[in-house]
Amino acid sequence: MFVAAEVELIYKSYVKASQRAKIGIASDAYRVFLNNWNQDEIELRESFKIMMLNRANRVLGVYEVSKGGLTGVAVDMRMIFIAALKANAASIILAHNHPSCQLIASISDREFTQRAKAAGKLLDIEVLDHLILTSEGFLSFVNEGYL
Repeated sequence: MFVAAEVELIYKSYVKASQRAKIGIASDAYRVFLNNWNQDEIELRESFKIMMLNRANRVLGVYEVSKGGLTGVAVDMRMIFIAALKANAASIILAHNHPSCQLIASISDREFTQRAKAAGKLLDIEVLDHLILTSEGFLSFVNEGYL
């Protein structure tokens, strides 16, 4: 009657700290995301991922939050921050792809990003940027002045 599930928090890194990619500008993040994106699906269906970083802006990992369809992807904000907290991330970069290859941030993209930034502030996890990726390029919310 007094039985409860055990919760275990584990983060396993198979990459030495000195070998982790360092993110300085948006194009660095784009290259890491692109390297961790299924190239067979980048023009097929939308996916949403996060990159988790330590205080030195070294990549702790990339996590796929969700997969969607041709025109959208549903994202649970809690899943973003569960992964970030589990990895002990100091900051995160959001990313999703546009199968249409159009590098345009929708109003819903911008609103979601602002909500994520506010949620991160509560948890002391900074949202550094949000990238929209295509196989041929990217849009950075920071570079466009959206964040």
